[in-house]
Amino acid sequence: MSRNVYESPLNSRYASQEMLELFSPDTKFRTWRKLWIALAEAQKELGLNITDEQIEELKKFQNDINYELAEEIEKETRHDVMSHVRAYGSQCPKAKGIIHLGATSCFVGDNTDVLIYFQALKLVKNKVLSVISKLSRFAEKYKDMPTLGFTHYQPAQLVTVGKRACLWIQDLVLDVEELDFVLSTLRLLGNKGTTGTQASFLALFDGDHEKVRKLEKLIAEKLSFENIMPVSGQTYSRKQDTRILNVLSSIAQSAYKFSNDMRLLANLKEIEEPFEKNQIGSSAMAYKRNPMRSERISSLARYVIVNALNPAITASTQWFERTLDDSANRRITIPEAFLAVDAILNIYNNIADGIVVYPKIINKHVMSELPFMATENILMEAVKRGGDRQELHERIRVHSMEAARMVKEEGKENDLLERIANDPSFNLNMEELTKVLNPHNYIGRSIQQVEEYLNEHVKPLLEKNNVEETHIELKA
Repeated sequence: MSRNVYESPLNSRYASQEMLELFSPDTKFRTWRKLWIALAEAQKELGLNITDEQIEELKKFQNDINYELAEEIEKETRHDVMSHVRAYGSQCPKAKGIIHLGATSCFVGDNTDVLIYFQALKLVKNKVLSVISKLSRFAEKYKDMPTLGFTHYQPAQLVTVGKRACLWIQDLVLDVEELDFVLSTLRLLGNKGTTGTQASFLALFDGDHEKVRKLEKLIAEKLSFENIMPVSGQTYSRKQDTRILNVLSSIAQSAYKFSNDMRLLANLKEIEEPFEKNQIGSSAMAYKRNPMRSERISSLARYVIVNALNPAITASTQWFERTLDDSANRRITIPEAFLAVDAILNIYNNIADGIVVYPKIINKHVMSELPFMATENILMEAVKRGGDRQELHERIRVHSMEAARMVKEEGKENDLLERIANDPSFNLNMEELTKVLNPHNYIGRSIQQVEEYLNEHVKPLLEKNNVEETHIELKA
């Protein structure tokens, strides 16, 4: 690592080695050579004058890239593809004349991008599934622990800790559905030529349209890829990039929601992300346990969500069959979106591996609010004992307002139950009121919803994908 020049934190600080390698120059240029070999093999099989000896020569140097020469040539030509064509040709004198035959730069550029994006999306999917698996165990473990629900960040009806976790899981499950769609519809450019008409290949095959069609399919088969853009300009439709960035943005949105919930729960001291023995929460306040990992998810997710606008603008401003104002933008925005989502999922996996729950704090908060939520049940019980519903409703309203005032204005404990127990109109003592206040009476179908969701939706998904959880150590 050089300390004298800028280096992206996505590289040095956040993204995993496997994702960094996928988007490395070496992976790109090796894939270029793989494409040139597939092109030559397919052309030979369809009758062009290309020999086995030439192809073997290409294969011999497929992974032995002479970078120094390619860089030297590019300084002169100002063209990255042609510099590598010539550098490859210098290693393969017998095959030099058939490298890149009939192709444009986009043959290697666009097809390589798609092949890399495909692998990157699969890596992302595996990490999303790993988070789902970890959160599922968490949801199962805490499916019956009552906790305050919140609407507008105000206390609302009770849910359970596990039920809330299912909200996080479901967002990710929706993302997997979207990932599967994008993966199943991702398309290679194929070999389309300068304006997408395949004219150069038609000339090579003396006007044989069927051979041109077969050439494209053969190349895709050799790359173990199924889908090809049926029509294109010089490049594949940049709407494909928009589709990719949209699903990455969707994953970022899911993680962002989770990270915000964790940050709010940490403030309540109910649930925390893992906090290591020697971790420092604040340089000034030694006692603090700041939710730094969740904050990092929020920060990176914001970048990805905003970044999704880039390919949308690029796709909408492509002129006719080709314009080059996409190139520099794509080189930056698409890889960095993948690296950022990879970093987000690394952190998400790390947190999901060790979420810390504080049951006593959770129960304390439940019991401080439950008397207000239980007023309808208390009212019904008092009516059963002969009370007047309308009169009791007014009395419980007055008691509730006064109890709330004492909590908010004077900082005292919620004494609503004592007020009701001391009011003879209700005919209920503290022991009877306490029975009404069992938190499990107020969680609705939370437990059943967790069990049904995990069994009917999540477990089949995990089994279908043979999910293996990954333990991830963060870089910093």
